[in-house]
Amino acid sequence: MRAALAGVLLAAAAPAAATGLQPAQFGALAFRQHPGAQVPLDAVLRDESGRPVRLGSLLAGKPSVLVLEYLHCPNLCGLVLAGLVRDLKMAGLQPGRDLQFVAVSIDPKEGPADAAKARAGYIGADTDPAGWHLLTGPAPTVRRIADAVGFRYRFDKAIGQFAHPAGFVVLTPDGRISRYLLGFEHGPAALKAAVAEAGRDQVEPPAHPLLLLCFGYDPQQGTIAYTAMQALRVAAFAAVAAIAYYVLSALRRERAR
Repeated sequence: MRAALAGVLLAAAAPAAATGLQPAQFGALAFRQHPGAQVPLDAVLRDESGRPVRLGSLLAGKPSVLVLEYLHCPNLCGLVLAGLVRDLKMAGLQPGRDLQFVAVSIDPKEGPADAAKARAGYIGADTDPAGWHLLTGPAPTVRRIADAVGFRYRFDKAIGQFAHPAGFVVLTPDGRISRYLLGFEHGPAALKAAVAEAGRDQVEPPAHPLLLLCFGYDPQQGTIAYTAMQALRVAAFAAVAAIAYYVLSALRRERAR
């Protein structure tokens, strides 16, 4: 018990790694929304088995959700993908029948094995994988797709992470952007409506701007943001220490009886 509590205290007190990206640069990473824009249907990526596939062939005449992410992301990518998988199931939407699910990794180091493992983890062994596409590919090809969507990202070498906006787009059957869904919580009703609109070739106005970055930011020492972050860490440490003290006191009283 004491060892576990010590581990919790150390986790609460430990600072994150310093980053090379600064707050003044965050705004440049917001979605640049292009409703009605055409994604590059001739872009060739690799599927979970390593087979080269053309993006346009995967749409198969159905509306699609297109997510740009990376599979080893330690921040929000997993929440975006898991939330989307959950909302599709709750909305009664089945990839392969009602739409296509297309996730493209922005990390050129990830490959088909990573995609296959991630797909199995998100959809489970009992789900038909038809219509679920987790794709990887070379950086220039992925950048073409990202530019068409207005998805801006950059790699921070200081912490080994990509900084990018959270959200995804819904495509019409011919690969035009019908709607942007920003952030990671949308709900099955909103998703079902967006897919239905895309299926009717409707193009919706830009979404209300929302800058939610998927990025592990740690302010540099000497800034106001750093001071605020340190204050939060101290408060968190104090809260965990108080809980630990309470638990240890309760254990001592129990042994004394």
